Amino acid sequence: MNRPIRAELRRLLSTPLWKWGPAAALLAGGGLTSLCVLIGPENFDPPMPGVDTEAGVRLVLSMIGLTVLVPALFGALAVTSEYRHGTIAYTFLFEPRRHRVLGAKLAAYAIAGAVYGLLVALAAALALYGAAAVRGVEVGIAPGTAAGLLAGLAASMAAYTVIGVGLGALLRNQTATLLVLGAYLYMVEHVLAILPGANLAYPFLPGGATAALTESSLMGAAAAEVTGSATELLPPLLGAAVLLAYALAASAAAVLAPMRRDVA
Repeated sequence: MNRPIRAELRRLLSTPLWKWGPAAALLAGGGLTSLCVLIGPENFDPPMPGVDTEAGVRLVLSMIGLTVLVPALFGALAVTSEYRHGTIAYTFLFEPRRHRVLGAKLAAYAIAGAVYGLLVALAAALALYGAAAVRGVEVGIAPGTAAGLLAGLAASMAAYTVIGVGLGALLRNQTATLLVLGAYLYMVEHVLAILPGANLAYPFLPGGATAALTESSLMGAAAAEVTGSATELLPPLLGAAVLLAYALAASAAAVLAPMRRDVA
């Protein structure tokens, strides 16, 4: 591990992010999953398959994808906090080759995002089987299949962290970056998912690609209620490739955007 990456990891461990990040992971994975299982998807409005079916388990786990804003914010703060506090100038003086600085941030926060995703996946697995046991319901999916779904969701958390770094490097302003992320992930994508015609693009958006990992989508179900037809998701491998493409595009933006711009 080279020096810039180690420096970024040390910087991360010196901020409050590493303290409340694990708590956010436990809440996002364990809290949301246990709540959904205890309520029972069959009691949703409209009713969904229960967790005693494979479709029900996939739906419950897919809802973890609604929390990807958290790792995206982690990544965004990696860059925007430096611009906000003016420390980016000292960082670039210490390492004038800006692409190395941003590359180190991408690598460090990809590692942090992977750890976050692993915590989310472990918490969700414990919550799924624990809450099902409390209800006396048998989980309707093979453990190996559930592990594969959770592994995909864990990897998606790392991808969204990288996307956050890229957007932060492009916009630089912390407030604007956080507003764009929140508005897009919780408003724009959801609106596009239920608009007739526009929902055809949903499978190729980051949210649709994430939903493809579990082959289930709450937004797809909502679209079916509005339009009368369910939105067709991409196959899991293709969805993973689309999400990876977004992460690579964000990485390129993070490295190239600051190259010729003034720091201030």
